Amino acid sequence: MIKTNEFIFSPKYGVLRHVSFWLLWLLGWSCFLSMIGSVFIHNVIRIGIWVPAFIIFSYPISSIAIPKLLLKGNYLVFLGSVFFWLMFGWFLSVYYLKYISVPLLDLMKIRHGDNYEWQCFLCVLTTAACFSSLSLGKQWLLKQRDFLQARQEKITAELQLLKAQVHPHFLFNTLNNIYSFSLDGSPKTPQLILKLSSLLSYMLYDCKAEQVRLEKEVEIMKDYIDLERERYGNTIEISWTVEGTITDNFISPLLMLPFLENAFKHGASEQIEKPWMGVDISVENNILKFNIANSKNEYISHSNNGIGIDNVKKRLEFLYPGKHELKINDEGDFFAVALMVKLSDSISAYTMPHFLAVTTQTVPS
Repeated sequence: MIKTNEFIFSPKYGVLRHVSFWLLWLLGWSCFLSMIGSVFIHNVIRIGIWVPAFIIFSYPISSIAIPKLLLKGNYLVFLGSVFFWLMFGWFLSVYYLKYISVPLLDLMKIRHGDNYEWQCFLCVLTTAACFSSLSLGKQWLLKQRDFLQARQEKITAELQLLKAQVHPHFLFNTLNNIYSFSLDGSPKTPQLILKLSSLLSYMLYDCKAEQVRLEKEVEIMKDYIDLERERYGNTIEISWTVEGTITDNFISPLLMLPFLENAFKHGASEQIEKPWMGVDISVENNILKFNIANSKNEYISHSNNGIGIDNVKKRLEFLYPGKHELKINDEGDFFAVALMVKLSDSISAYTMPHFLAVTTQTVPS
């Protein structure tokens, strides 16, 4: 079964598309003329005789004047060409009527009027105007499709760049943690390397997808906390809670992890007294609420726009426009982040509107 957008835009249906238009145009004019008293079959013959004239006059406008002049901004040349073509259309109508239409109708003994050159000329103009309008509309849609496709490719490239910036930043801190354990000869080093291997696998493979399962993202965050907990031991107090169903939802990867990383970097690592941290994740009605708070040295001020946080903000704007809320507050002796995201219950990605999602090949008018 041929889909509507494929029939309109795809090159392989070009001939069928044009034949369909002229058949519908022939039937439409025949029905209209029959409503004012003419015999339907005679009208089909009359209009059918004029179809070649319609084609001769219409196609140069839709295939040459519109794409090569109008759409490229050559307005004066376009208007001049149209004016010249209108004069040609008048002579075409007069001579086509005199030497082709009337002789053929007389041969078939079908009645025709006398001296109706203007009616024929207006019919030719109406046909060309309709055909050219459809062609212009289709070419405008094709330009919109190309624009949307270019924008989609730009967004995809930017998102990949943002992910590429997040990964080294995160890995650098994690490797430093394991390095400190290896210097002390800790027997826990192999287990920590195994957890890091899991993180690497997640970032190298899972994060290539536009979205991942929320439970996997939460699991990776828990592994990260375990790595950091081993580093700080009993010197840090960590609260971790997960509520709601996280198994049936999807999220863009590495949206929450940078906040967790930031909490350790600017909280636990710079505080003299015993630091603390609280992480709360809840899901209800496909709404994710992520809250993280951590103590910090109130005498050291930090910008909330580090590399990782800036990336998250940009990705949220790209991927969840109007579907997220992010609040970052510096309360002096502690730092708080509240993120709310409308999740998907199935894997999805940014796509063009369905009626524009067609092949990128140039389509003839």
